[in-house]
Amino acid sequence: MKKIIFPKSLKKGDKIAIISPAGAVDETQLAKGIEMIKNKGFEPVLGEHLYTKFSNGYNYAGTEQERIKDINWALNDDEISAIWASRGGYGCQHLVEHLKLKNFTKNPKWYIGYSDNTVIQSYLLKKGFASIHGQTVKTSSFGVTEESYDLVFDILKGKRPKYSLKSHQFNKIGSAEGKLVGGNLALIYALLGTKYSFDFKDKILFIEDIGENFYALDRMIMSLELAGVFNKIAGLIVGGMINMGDEKENKQYEESFDEFAYKLISDRTSKYHFPTVFGFPNGHIKDNRPLIIGGMVKMKVEDKVKIEF
Repeated sequence: MKKIIFPKSLKKGDKIAIISPAGAVDETQLAKGIEMIKNKGFEPVLGEHLYTKFSNGYNYAGTEQERIKDINWALNDDEISAIWASRGGYGCQHLVEHLKLKNFTKNPKWYIGYSDNTVIQSYLLKKGFASIHGQTVKTSSFGVTEESYDLVFDILKGKRPKYSLKSHQFNKIGSAEGKLVGGNLALIYALLGTKYSFDFKDKILFIEDIGENFYALDRMIMSLELAGVFNKIAGLIVGGMINMGDEKENKQYEESFDEFAYKLISDRTSKYHFPTVFGFPNGHIKDNRPLIIGGMVKMKVEDKVKIEF
């Protein structure tokens, strides 16, 4: 089993690069997050194209070349100790074939983000490096929980997260241990069949998503099944499923853990024997608590749920 490298812990005064690898952002959207990083004792360093805008069927944070330049700078600059994505959106797939890790391999650093950043995190894990699936800088302006950021800083300082959850009606009892893979379901689905897809064998799979029609959610879960993913994994953790289906018809549209979305996933995975946790607080939700992609995780699903790294 390939050993996964955890970047070294940060200390006060260390520099954290903030980049926009996908969608465009405004300065006002990042002001609170940048101030928070300063207040925690770290120095935010802004990517050259952090606030650049390029419209090409979508509002990207710069051209592909500009975004590639920023992420490769952040990955390889020895003065940078961690990289925090400003947001997700769409665009990380443009970068993945152009990532350079020459200096990064000598001085690994934490990469923090979620949503579209799943692509970057899958790439890093393929190369043997762990990353943090957690809040982006932009979400600090959305009224998210302070604890979800505090827990990210805990990981940066070397602390491993432990979670205790209430039971859920769709949970499947059991215990499992394995490296954590996954992130945003749409991106896991988009990477299937490519060389950048996660290796699912004996892993704990985490999934979350936002804004999908129920049939599209079912299609993605079906694709994972047809690809043999559910025959390979040791356990499944299901996070936020929000803004699903039709806003006018779905009474739970604004709920973090959409029950019908959960039922669809449960129905598709019920014939498999791995333990399953529903309702984990991570995803496009206000209480988005970090997970370590590539980290060895123990999950115990009984009347209560324990998940530990």
